[in-house]
Amino acid sequence: MKLTGFDGTIALVTGAGGGIGAALAEHLHDSGCTVIATDLEAPVFAARAGQPRIHACALDVSDPVAVEALVTWIEARIGAIGFAINVAGVLQTGTVVETDDAQWRRVFAVNADGVFHVSRAVARVMSPRRKGAIVTVSSNAAGVPRHGMAAYAASKAAATMFTRCLGLELAPLGIRCNIVAPGSTLTPMQTGMWAGPEGEQRVIEGSLETYKVGIPLQKIARPNDIVYGVMFLLSDQAGHIAMSDLYVDGGATLRG
Repeated sequence: MKLTGFDGTIALVTGAGGGIGAALAEHLHDSGCTVIATDLEAPVFAARAGQPRIHACALDVSDPVAVEALVTWIEARIGAIGFAINVAGVLQTGTVVETDDAQWRRVFAVNADGVFHVSRAVARVMSPRRKGAIVTVSSNAAGVPRHGMAAYAASKAAATMFTRCLGLELAPLGIRCNIVAPGSTLTPMQTGMWAGPEGEQRVIEGSLETYKVGIPLQKIARPNDIVYGVMFLLSDQAGHIAMSDLYVDGGATLRG
């Protein structure tokens, strides 16, 4: 089965400077979308033959004025946004008693407030058209407690429930909102937590001392593994799926 519904669609992707976001922007482009790829610094993509369809823009998702301005610019200069995918995220590790107020607010400013700002701005332009799809890339940590990751897990839980509530509001308009919840994925965010070359194997095996089970599939995800889930939820083939939370974690959370 070939996924359809991408050709000619304008897609806004946040967090496209690397990892999952960069891989997603490439896949959307190759599927026929016109992509607006954003990050704190404008992402860089390899040159392509013919008419470029990836527009790289700098965007701080924690700034609601900047988000509204970018959406207005896209609608006026490029066209109607059909897809919006929230990938931008930051990680803060450490126990709760070690976490200061600034660290807590920074994580929520990007992971939760950013999803709110982008989704609200896009919902405002999609609603009159009664058409569109929004996907939030959250985390399996949103549904399972993680030792030393309270700020991250709580912010992702907020983003997840916000997206489901937004989906309830927009579903009568034909706009679908869904969540993809990755587990451990081979990105700079993941490898930044590793202390040595055995980091990947330790993640696969789990950690009894931090009450974390391993990965039943015995492998860590690659960015494309997550991208395929996002692409499906955006596609015509997922046309009757809304407010779903798709875990893509190799079974690590022992839930569906």
